[in-house]
Amino acid sequence: MEKDTLLEIKNLRKFFPVKNKSIFTEKKYIKAVDGVSLKIKKGSTLGLVGESGCGKTTLGMCILRLLEPTEGEIIFEGKNITKLKRNEIFNIYREIQIIFQDPYASMNPRMRVKDIISEPLLIHKKVKKVLEKKAELDKLLEQVGLDRATVDKFPHELSGGQRQRAVIARALALSPKLIICDEPTSLLDVSNQAQILNLLEDLKKELSLTYLFISHDLSVVKHISEYIAVMYLGKIVEIGESELIITRAKHPFTKALVSAVPLLNPEKREHYLLPEENIYDVIPVSDGCKFRAVCPNVEMICSIKEPEIKEIEKGHFAACHFL
Repeated sequence: MEKDTLLEIKNLRKFFPVKNKSIFTEKKYIKAVDGVSLKIKKGSTLGLVGESGCGKTTLGMCILRLLEPTEGEIIFEGKNITKLKRNEIFNIYREIQIIFQDPYASMNPRMRVKDIISEPLLIHKKVKKVLEKKAELDKLLEQVGLDRATVDKFPHELSGGQRQRAVIARALALSPKLIICDEPTSLLDVSNQAQILNLLEDLKKELSLTYLFISHDLSVVKHISEYIAVMYLGKIVEIGESELIITRAKHPFTKALVSAVPLLNPEKREHYLLPEENIYDVIPVSDGCKFRAVCPNVEMICSIKEPEIKEIEKGHFAACHFL
């Protein structure tokens, strides 16, 4: 493991058994995450982008061991998390935290905001006295831009932006090194999205944080990420520096995502359209490329052999037979 690597994922898989096999014919498992390998450097942001249902959130849950991986390794600061026992995972949560997509669903509606934010401090015994708790709470509120008056309210009394700031404050309470951001702006309006993204960037610089930023919106991901990984049906199909992915996308799926990003001058867009298919009718059940059912460049080899991800240019990797 390289010195500047905070988190390394090696060949991670998470399969879910299928009970109603008539829907997926021959399939016995849904391969939510299927052989993913990633590295996240200290102090950087890796954006993980893909369609809804491609396995992005499942990957984040596996990193935290909220879901048990079927296979593979998750190495955090040289320690293999996948080999830790359940009681040993508790200490990892001081180093890795998560910001969930729906802030209201991730907050106890019967608890006041001050208790929600300070709960990790008490569980992990970071504070022992009331004065220490108050000092930590005031610091967290200042970091996320919440007014002191909001902490005596219940979650339903806050706006969407305020709730997300409270969830971010809770994630920061234990001074983690890695934060998994699971679509933290998708339920917010445009103005609040911009504020939360700017807040996350400021916190990253101030606290030397590292992010895994999960989203289906490439325009959001490119704004905050130094590196982008594109995921399709449980597999990474392209990964590289943000600028390379946005300006020189190689995989057909990435090209389609880039062409869908809104532009100020849409007439200058290079359109890259995929066949109009219902993805749930075309999920491949045999060997080969998972993208072949909707790929405009499909050939015989695509149904026989699955493409390996390979380096196209320095720091730019993609999985396609025709690159």
